[in-house]
Amino acid sequence: MVIEQIYTGCLAQGAYYIESEGFAMIIDPLRNAKTYVDRAAKNGAKITHILETHFHADFVSGHVELAEATDATIVFGPQANPTFPFHQAVHNEEIALGSCTIRVLHTPGHTMESTCYLLLDAERTPYALFTGDTLFIGDVGRPDLAQKSADITQEQLASTLFHSLRNEIMTLPSQVMIYPAHGAGSACGKNISSKTWDSLENQLKTNYALRADMSEQEFVDEVTNGLLPPPAYFPENVALNKQTIPALEKVLERNNLALSPDEFEAHHQIEEALIVDTRTKEEFAESHIPGSVFIGIDGNFAPWVGALIKDVKQRLLIVATKGTESEVLTRLSRVGFDGAIGYLQGGIEAWKLAGKTCDHINQITPEAFAQLYNAEEESLLDVRKPGEFQAEHVDGAFSIPLDFVNEKMHTLNDTSHYYAHCLSGYRSAIFISILKARGMHNITDIKGGWEAMTRTTLPTTDFVCSSKVK
Repeated sequence: MVIEQIYTGCLAQGAYYIESEGFAMIIDPLRNAKTYVDRAAKNGAKITHILETHFHADFVSGHVELAEATDATIVFGPQANPTFPFHQAVHNEEIALGSCTIRVLHTPGHTMESTCYLLLDAERTPYALFTGDTLFIGDVGRPDLAQKSADITQEQLASTLFHSLRNEIMTLPSQVMIYPAHGAGSACGKNISSKTWDSLENQLKTNYALRADMSEQEFVDEVTNGLLPPPAYFPENVALNKQTIPALEKVLERNNLALSPDEFEAHHQIEEALIVDTRTKEEFAESHIPGSVFIGIDGNFAPWVGALIKDVKQRLLIVATKGTESEVLTRLSRVGFDGAIGYLQGGIEAWKLAGKTCDHINQITPEAFAQLYNAEEESLLDVRKPGEFQAEHVDGAFSIPLDFVNEKMHTLNDTSHYYAHCLSGYRSAIFISILKARGMHNITDIKGGWEAMTRTTLPTTDFVCSSKVK
């Protein structure tokens, strides 16, 4: 028996390869059939089934593409309603895998079709549970994502999840290993652990949502408290995952087009395509195309694209470090953004050589900012998440999380000058690029963000020690 977690860090997503006696199953595949076909071919195994735990919201699944490449059967649990051929499993149904068995456990709550898959070994001993977004390490799936499609409240979904956990998962043998669909950084949970698998025994001891003495109302209150609005692209990804879409290979063949500076500029002007600069934050700050938005490939690229660009059909033009163009396009397609026109051939240097205009981000060191900062006179924007801000922030700072820049930017004005920071400088560069693209240039980035600010010798302790929530 082989169990392999295929983890994609930029999405904090875990797909799974399971094999027994020459037969294999894939659980929650990404949109790249070749990855899984090659993995099976390495062992001379045949992929017979593709198991989906639910309709994912944070990425586009690869089940249809993989089924077309392998003739494998796509399996969903009860209440799934895709438009393509699939097998709808029933609760407690068993599917053979070599000498092992997969038992289907319907566990609604995160979504109504949410299903876990229990792997039984050759002796039919429960060995591993693939939980999708029902149970994470240290957390559970948020219950607010499917409320519209299910015509149900998040509280009702949370109650449903409470019973699914206690009736189907917490009753399993404690030695069962838990393999979830996501790790830390995913927006599908509130506070997921950085661990990507664990034993049920340990989760029963440490996961707040699995406390034995927890009442249903306590569970509902804790799971629904503090939920941030889901990223705008989530419903669109759910819709894509219910239908047949082009294979990733075809999308990349179409979009991986090198454009001269003149061609690039023409597409930007004629098609109103959005320029996305995926280089490092330092390179973008030094020089970039006016009106471009920075979302660096070296950070949580795909989730930020989905959170900040409202329409997955948006036409995109890419500025990328040489050699990363295909990777950028692949990551865009993982969250449903198939509308890239192409990339700037030769990068920003070619743009400059063509005599075209460049812009930059004004920056200041933490030391210089500390010398001039006066909470009564200077406007400091903290673009970290609300929890980070509440834990510790600069006295006098205003919280405008990057997640909400599109909704909150109207609160800023052209007559004030602003300073901005995040944790390391990645999110503040995105934040400032969006403001500049919309004509607001009166903002300066604090280099290195909070990490650099807290390492700086500052004139007053109030500057770094305030925990007052603004």
